[in-house]
Amino acid sequence: MSNPEPASPNLLPRDEYVEQAHLYGLLRQRGQESMPIQELLDELRHEILITTKLPMAMDYLLTEVKHSGLLAPAMYKLRHYFTDFQTYLIRESEADTGRFMMSTALQILEADAKYRLDSVTPEGMFFFQFEALCRNRLSYDRGLAAMSNDPLYNDEWTKWILNLRAQVGLVDFADLIFLASEEYKRRMIEAGQSIEDKGPFLFGDKEGRIAFANRRKDPLFLFSAVQRHLGYPKVPRPIPADETSEIIPQLLRRVERVEARLKILDDERRGGMDITRFYEKNKDKPNFKLPELPE
Repeated sequence: MSNPEPASPNLLPRDEYVEQAHLYGLLRQRGQESMPIQELLDELRHEILITTKLPMAMDYLLTEVKHSGLLAPAMYKLRHYFTDFQTYLIRESEADTGRFMMSTALQILEADAKYRLDSVTPEGMFFFQFEALCRNRLSYDRGLAAMSNDPLYNDEWTKWILNLRAQVGLVDFADLIFLASEEYKRRMIEAGQSIEDKGPFLFGDKEGRIAFANRRKDPLFLFSAVQRHLGYPKVPRPIPADETSEIIPQLLRRVERVEARLKILDDERRGGMDITRFYEKNKDKPNFKLPELPE
């Protein structure tokens, strides 16, 4: 792998990411209790370290969410603190489609913040963010645009990620990684070919070899192999909906209908069925008869 670049001066201090990860984890855990987001923010702001800027950001989020009910617009206004990718995930979770859940977005953001604490690299962060888009079937165009503004990436990374929007889906993803790796550069030099118009070579030898070994395969195999070797956090997978809560009531209703049919069959076997009991509720109603017509 290529040597990690020094941390960008635009990255937040380490304490900020520690508290962000703590906040996202608390929001995800307590959000399972179906509490409104404004109540959660109001309650949790007292649990965040006041020596960081996160409590001030939470106060602004709380003010905005009380007016609009949404977090993403307020996060976008705080772009100097929240990354565009964080805002994009929250915006997708707040969309009316309901396909991408808030709990999944918070789980990704928690892993993202923890990864930035110590050993984060541009290569690992790219794979983590891109895999999050793939696994949750989010928009590549909007997602990659949000990724490109991450302060972790330098100008070369930003330009390459933006160009990737026009190539994803048309060119095999493993080929795209291989062509931007030091492994491809090494092979070109050994073959005596010019690399003047090639690159940029953003990924290391290891990533290039892994990508070459996974060409024409499911990209999930590539993500799994790179995750093992780069050590970036595992991307949370969407949790399938629990259908047991709907299946059990349906089974109970079917059992009731079967029992009613068996009761009717049992009454017939014993000598007939008294259908008057089905009209018991109408026994007190007056019996109106039509007048007889003259002959």
